[in-house]
Amino acid sequence: MKTLLSFCLMALLFCASTLNAQQQYTVDGQSYTLKTEIEGTLTLLWNTIDGEYRYFSKKGSDIVELKNTRTTGKYQEEYKEVLRQQTADASMNVDKVKLTLGGLKKFMIDYNKRKDPNYTVVSESIQLKTRLGIFGGVSNNIFTLNPDNTLLPVAGIDFEIIDDVRLRRHAVVVRFKQTFKNSDYNFSSSQFSINYRFKFVKTEKFDVFANVKFVTFSHIDREVVRTDPDTGVMTIESISGGDFQAPATFGLGADVALGKGYITFNYNDIFGLGVDSNGEFPADFTLGYKFNL
Repeated sequence: MKTLLSFCLMALLFCASTLNAQQQYTVDGQSYTLKTEIEGTLTLLWNTIDGEYRYFSKKGSDIVELKNTRTTGKYQEEYKEVLRQQTADASMNVDKVKLTLGGLKKFMIDYNKRKDPNYTVVSESIQLKTRLGIFGGVSNNIFTLNPDNTLLPVAGIDFEIIDDVRLRRHAVVVRFKQTFKNSDYNFSSSQFSINYRFKFVKTEKFDVFANVKFVTFSHIDREVVRTDPDTGVMTIESISGGDFQAPATFGLGADVALGKGYITFNYNDIFGLGVDSNGEFPADFTLGYKFNL
């Protein structure tokens, strides 16, 4: 338990830490805040702008954006011609270079080593970024008592921590989720949780991930109807209380880039380990939007 609490504290400290340094550049009259991925004779600059990965190549004082526009269903691969011109003094083959951070990084390292045999790469350990999201949906709360399998409205906030360098497929999410009672079932809960996400599909516009919720604190309010077996008299009892747990409940989700953030869909709490289900089929769906901070 102490290990889990320490992990939570570390995650929150990461949020407050200084993120990877960025610098302002002007390209074709437009100002951009860019990160330096590779620095040398040929320097690779990049950032996520309006939900889209943008790449720039700097040689000397000249900075050119690397583009791959699509016309009548065919990609034009303009970036290859830019790289071909910039590396003409080293006879580099650009035919198989992909317009991805990894592909461009490898190509530019190879070029810089050809120009300078003593060239070495200093890799950044992490580039932390954060996102803040809001969501709403419905849930039948299969890990609580729900006699009639009632769907209840839910809403909440996600705070996501990601690394754009070494752990691009991984994320930690601190979530607050509020479940509201309705006329069919007088049950409500407030839950804070720590989640881990693995993005097994990751593209510039679309991510699909598995979510594991492994630390929760929940406060529940409910009304329970009890019937006296001797008199048959029914009474309503109010129950309230909080509970700290370390379960492992699993879900799926997807993020789709839109505007300056992402539409996010989650199918939560599909099944769990170390926590009892009420036996109903899980129906916990949320839809929201999150912003880059």
